[in-house]
Amino acid sequence: MTTRKIIIDTDPGQDDAVAILLALACPEQLEVLGLTCVAGNVPLDLTTRNARVICELAGKADVPVYAGCDRPLGRDLVTAEHVHGRSGLDGPTLPDPTMPLQEQHAVEFIIDTLRSRPDKSVTLVPIGPLTNIATAFKNAPDIIDKIDEIVLMGGSHFAQGNVTPVAEFNIHVDPQAAEIVFRAGVPLVMIPLDVTHKALVTPARNAALRAIGTPVGRAVAELTGFFERYNPERYGEGGAPLHDPCTIAWLLRPELFQGRKVNVEIETRSELTMGMTVTDWWGTTGRRPNATFIHTIDAEGFFDLLIERLARL
Repeated sequence: MTTRKIIIDTDPGQDDAVAILLALACPEQLEVLGLTCVAGNVPLDLTTRNARVICELAGKADVPVYAGCDRPLGRDLVTAEHVHGRSGLDGPTLPDPTMPLQEQHAVEFIIDTLRSRPDKSVTLVPIGPLTNIATAFKNAPDIIDKIDEIVLMGGSHFAQGNVTPVAEFNIHVDPQAAEIVFRAGVPLVMIPLDVTHKALVTPARNAALRAIGTPVGRAVAELTGFFERYNPERYGEGGAPLHDPCTIAWLLRPELFQGRKVNVEIETRSELTMGMTVTDWWGTTGRRPNATFIHTIDAEGFFDLLIERLARL
């Protein structure tokens, strides 16, 4: 089995934390070259802290963590403490990290890593706003052709929005960055709200995570338990959507998902629809498809995978 080399670009976030843990639990399939942090769910000082907290929880303090962009390309930062709590990881009580933050800027790390490795050998997994990735593309356009694939969590179509009526949070925070990434020509897999709202941590699934019986299992149960309180208030559903881990699950077991290639454009001008992922589902525009839009998930298979792999940590 070939080990896929990935960089996770992240703004932890409870669901980011679960995604990172799932990736770190699968070293035979995924080699995490580094975690690059961006401002998003909470400001940058907290996302860099949270990424290191999660690495130490997993017993993987050797994974390098880099601080990236602390604001979007052309807008004020919008954060989501009302969803994730003031720390971004509210729920469990986890110790402050002792592992160091790397001195190199996250954008420089992305550029240097892609330039130093064989073509098409690194996959980028952005699970927060796309500021770091877009900045790397702007500063070093030569790296674009070296990327194997981008697998991102963001956007929506039929599911509409979760931060405005039509916009998903990650894209809405930095739509200008998203536009750069979606137009770059890199093979792109998009995990939107259409999928993640079908991957709900129900009380039974939360209990199964807790029943793993390890510090990781208990922490994930507490993270998702905290996160769950927001979803029924907002949508009336019986559980919390695990957005970001779906990207890692797709890398591990793509057969759990179904999608189709479509054209996706990013709204960057209208404040009414800012950050909307305008998805040409029926091919009415004639624009070239630029993303594989994942729309279906085997939720039971996803949670079976999550529980089995997290039990390894």
